[in-house]
Order: sequence, then structure tokens, then C-alpha cells
Amino acid sequence: MQHIDFELRGEFIELDKLLKANGLVESGGRARAVISEGHVQVDGREELRKTAKIRAGQVVQYQDARIKVLPPA
Repeated sequence: MQHIDFELRGEFIELDKLLKANGLVESGGRARAVISEGHVQVDGREELRKTAKIRAGQVVQYQDARIKVLPPA
């Protein structure tokens, strides 16, 4: 499994943008599709909201990648 640490630049990042920013999907449209199909988990629960606000301390999992969201430095 791939482990990614992602540092926020603000208070939150939207889920679809997080997947794209980490190169896990090739486009925003693909990110929204995989989210709506139920392939993404946030803190161990299926997340279907494409623009869910992801904040520091949350963990997002998609396929074999696990993203830990860190607060801004």
C-alpha cells in the first residue's frame, strides 16, 4: 500500500481535488466518478460526496493508496 502525507495549505481541501492533487486520478472528472461509485473511503467509511471537505487529521483511502492529511506547517 502506498502511504502519502498531504499537507494542507488552508483549512480544508475538497475530496475530488485531493485525489487529483496526489496524482491518484488523471482528471477532476475521473475523481468525481470514482467517488460517486463508492471507491473512496474517508476515515474508514465510504464517502459519496464529491466535494466533501477534508481536514487535517483525516485519512483518505483509494485503491492501494492511503493519504494522511496534515495541518499546514
